[in-house]
Amino acid sequence: MYVELQEIGRGRFSVVKKCAQRNTRKDVAVKFVNKKLKKRKQASHEAALLQHLQHPQYLTLHDTYESPSAYILVLDLVDDGRLLDYLMKHDELMEEKVAFYMRDILGALQYLHGCRVAHLDLKPENLLIDLRIPVPRVKIIDLEDATRISGHYYVHQLLGNAEFTAPEVIKGTPVSLATDIWSLGVLTYVMLSGVSPFLDESSEETCMNICRVDFSFPLEYFTSVSQAAQDFIRATLQMDARWRPTVATCLLHPWLQPHYSNYSKIPLDTTRLTTFIERRSHQNDARPLPNAKSFIVNRNAMGT
Repeated sequence: MYVELQEIGRGRFSVVKKCAQRNTRKDVAVKFVNKKLKKRKQASHEAALLQHLQHPQYLTLHDTYESPSAYILVLDLVDDGRLLDYLMKHDELMEEKVAFYMRDILGALQYLHGCRVAHLDLKPENLLIDLRIPVPRVKIIDLEDATRISGHYYVHQLLGNAEFTAPEVIKGTPVSLATDIWSLGVLTYVMLSGVSPFLDESSEETCMNICRVDFSFPLEYFTSVSQAAQDFIRATLQMDARWRPTVATCLLHPWLQPHYSNYSKIPLDTTRLTTFIERRSHQNDARPLPNAKSFIVNRNAMGT
């Protein structure tokens, strides 16, 4: 039914390939979830969510199959690349352009949160750019970890890279829609500076920085960034999730208004963004994060 053309992506438990439908020759993205990892629940969960979501910034699910070795999801193909790769290629990347795409991401997230669903894995690898339309738009992918929030919801399995992870995930306390807001704050910091706000020499130290909310705006990285942008990041990176703004409140921030005129006019440094992307491409997202219990035991070390 489908002819495999090339591999276009890998996740923690899956491989995504570009394929062509035999009868129509239409190109699609086919996601193969490895059965050996016993991820049937995640695959069916993602399929159910995609069937429910009706929004142009999420992939359309065309079909599902099962082979002896994999659970298979047939999806829209968006092969224009990731948002950060696209921004990196700008000759002069301006703060205003970053604000434009952050507003676009928030619009997509507003729809998801309106369905009471938290994505819980917002990171550069899960933000694609669609260039097939007059005004490029971001598409949010990979809903394996997404969940409907009703009451207290805990994330028990800590997998992946800690950089975009909210404190509540590391500590093992309930997550919420606001967990996504933290990740967006980290993403904004990275897009504007090309560096990661909490990254340290080890995953353990990175997690400690997150749990202490230990970040700053070094002048060498933020010379080209306005105070309004920094204020937006501060608002999202709150330890207590109850103090983080909702998506709707984020969209009301002055920095994200379509006619805001006080953006920095100094081009952003894309060389650091290039280094960030290269580093991320060599990381292994399948390794577990440090045990959350160690952070709860060592609260004194975190200053809490």
